[in-house]
Amino acid sequence: MTGEDRVIDPAELSPEDRELDFALRPRSLGDFVGQERVKEQLALLIDGARARREPIDHLLFSGPPGLGKTTLAQIVAHEMGAGFRPTSGPALERPSDLAAILTNLEDGDILFVDEIHRMPRAVEEVLYPALEDFSLDVVLGKGPTARSIRLELPRFTIAAATTRPGRITLALRERFGFSPRLDYYSRQELGSIVARSAGILGVGIDEEGAAEIAKRSRGTPRVANRLLRRVRDFAEVRHDGRVSGEVARRGLELFEVDEEGLDRLDHAILVAILEKFGGGPVGLSTLAAAVGEETDTVEDVVEPYLLQLGFLRRTPRGRVATERAWRHLGLTPPGTLPL
Repeated sequence: MTGEDRVIDPAELSPEDRELDFALRPRSLGDFVGQERVKEQLALLIDGARARREPIDHLLFSGPPGLGKTTLAQIVAHEMGAGFRPTSGPALERPSDLAAILTNLEDGDILFVDEIHRMPRAVEEVLYPALEDFSLDVVLGKGPTARSIRLELPRFTIAAATTRPGRITLALRERFGFSPRLDYYSRQELGSIVARSAGILGVGIDEEGAAEIAKRSRGTPRVANRLLRRVRDFAEVRHDGRVSGEVARRGLELFEVDEEGLDRLDHAILVAILEKFGGGPVGLSTLAAAVGEETDTVEDVVEPYLLQLGFLRRTPRGRVATERAWRHLGLTPPGTLPL
């Protein structure tokens, strides 16, 4: 099973899911559920910038996938009445790619750069004067006749997002005025998100059904909305269309999402550690090869939640399964008596 096939994979969305994902996104800070401290801080920055009639300071959102980094950047643009221009770090392959985007911005625009940690170093260095002085250094010609000119840029804001803040250089990070980190959501917050999304989708759902989906959503709103859509399909095809607690449980069991929110790939990784490697330690590349997956998918998509649940530990020698992981799969840890 690859990452692209996962029911709860937060990284890949089909065109249909992308359209629905956009429809479910809140448009204002008031509609955004969770991340209360970050919302309060952003509201303060927005009010201050509007009062001074200047662009908001550069923003760097960090945190696991699916927690609302892109949504918050869009909300900031909406609250500021500014244009929203999205791009991504991997798309900016050459300095000229960044220069083309920057020179087409207008005053107050928000340039959103997703996965900024994947931006090439040569492009990053061009970004420094743009962030600090709203200017762009352009080299004309080659060799001895080459000369540099400085172009003045409109006063804009860069709102960047990253799932790997440790890979961002200190020089780049320090040029952002505000760098909030988004945390996983509580089950109560996810239940509110599921209920709100169900209303937008026209899905009848009771409190127990919303709570059941929230419990299995890995602390992530994007996963909660995706599971809601799959449960909606189950409810419409095999029941009367209304999502109760029992319908949600049976639907999620059909899609192989267990009570902790683990799917087939999560189980495959845990089983590999426990049964093939005796509970660990096992290296990341070896573990990824054992389940036929990319190391980045294991490290960025699967591991964070398993670590949060206390099923895994990272050690200098590799990944080690905890006693909780053995118990969750109904196995007995080596050296202990079965209960």
